[in-house]
This record gives sequence, C-alpha cells and structure tokens, in this order.
Amino acid sequence: MTIPPIFGRLIDDAAVFPPGDLPLADAVPAHVAHRSAWYSALVGPLLCPASSLESLASLARTLPSPLEVAVVVDTGTAGVLAAVDTVAQESHVVLRGVEVPLRGSPLGENARRTVAALDAALGGPDDDEPAYVEVPREPGWEQALDVVADAGYRAKLRTGGASPDAVPSDDAVAAFIVGCLDRGIPFKFTAGLHHAVRRPSEHGFLNMLVAAGTAVGGGAAADVAAALALDDGARLAATVAELPAVSVRRWFASYGSCSIAEPLAELIALGLVADPGKVAR
Repeated sequence: MTIPPIFGRLIDDAAVFPPGDLPLADAVPAHVAHRSAWYSALVGPLLCPASSLESLASLARTLPSPLEVAVVVDTGTAGVLAAVDTVAQESHVVLRGVEVPLRGSPLGENARRTVAALDAALGGPDDDEPAYVEVPREPGWEQALDVVADAGYRAKLRTGGASPDAVPSDDAVAAFIVGCLDRGIPFKFTAGLHHAVRRPSEHGFLNMLVAAGTAVGGGAAADVAAALALDDGARLAATVAELPAVSVRRWFASYGSCSIAEPLAELIALGLVADPGKVAR
C-alpha cells in the first residue's frame, strides 16, 4: 500500500488560500492532477471560499467528473445556506464539507447561531458532508465547543497565520485537542502546518498526529503538549508508524495545506510513504 491508512485523505487542498494564493483557474486542474496521482489517497477535497463558488462551478463544468469540494464560508453565518444551495444546484460539484469561522463575542452565543445555520442548510450532522466550526483561541472557546458538541458538529483550530502571534502555543493546541476528545468532537486544523516536524515558529503535522494519538491513548494535556514540542523527525516518524490509524483518524480528521507536494516530499524523506516511481537499487 503506497499511502498508509494513518495518512488517508489527511491533507485538504487549500491551494487558493494564503500563503499559496493560487488562482482558482490553476488550483482546480492542479487538484484534479493530485486526485489522479499515485498519492491520491493522501488528498482530501479542494477547499473553496463561499465567495468563489460561482467561479468554481464554471471551472468544474469543464471537467470529466464531479469535483469534490469543501466550502469555507467567508460570507458570514447568513451565507451558510446560500453556499450549500449553490453547490447542491451544480451537478459537477460534490459537497464534501462546510467550514464556518466564529467571529465576535460572546463565542457561545455565536456558536449557537452558527450551528442553527448549519442545521438549516444541512439538516443536521452528516459524515459525508462534515461541518466544522472554527473556534478561535479567545475567552469562551470552551463554551463554544460545548455548543458544537451538543449539536453533533466538528471543530476546527487555526494553527498559524501571517504573524508569529497567529501560532498557538503547544499548551493551547493541547487544550483544544483534549477539549474536543472530552466532548466527543472530531477536529481538524488549518494554516501553518507546512512541514512534517515542528520548527521554532510553526507546528508540524506529524506532531499533530502524535499529539492526537497521545490524547486518544488517555494522555493528559501536558503529555499532548510534549508531543507537540518534539522536533526529532526520526523519533516522530517511528511513533507515527505505530499509531492506531483507525482510532486516531476517527478524531483527527484532516488538516488544510496550501501545498500537497511539500508534505508529501517530507513523508517520503522520512520513510513513511514510498514513492512507487523510486525503485530501490
């Protein structure tokens, strides 16, 4: 098996988002190429802003098969229903997720409005069309997670951004992971996970897998934070290779990356994925 189960559809294609900012006209054929490549099992849906759905639909109509898309609602809570309806009306686009960021305070009240909008648009939680509520690292985030859990939806955490302040601490990420598991909420990450192994100013996606595995195994928040701090690639790779794929990926659903090639190359370099085009001599 070329792509081990622990990495199955791990990376959502966020090519059109910063820092990649690939034009949609280029991102769509690039995504189609990823989905037909030998590593296709690694790649999840194309992430598309709700404000760009009409342009996406026009491009999708030129493709030989429907395009799987997860919509990032950048048009406010009121735009959730319109975004889902737009995709539903397009036979060449298949909805594979909805992601809605919480903005403003109090977060708990905003979360209630958001899950109500998701209920109206989707008719309730659906594993085929998973909905994520992006919870910011602000006062009230735990109350927001309570609302998301009660509604049966999923949670999303932003793990990077344009400034160093946008990178959450190990303790903050650990608190999010443990908070989700305590409430039975699957989760995903976005932004900043450009490399497999953590660096001084950014988290590593292998660290996230090990942290999730630590929490699933009953580890405390301090243990999860310690996993996030590991910077030994060989040690991380060995640990990831031993993770129980089904139980870990049940909770850690995916992460968004503006690059597919970069994380793939690092997985190959660490010996976790085998490139069938490279024949051992």
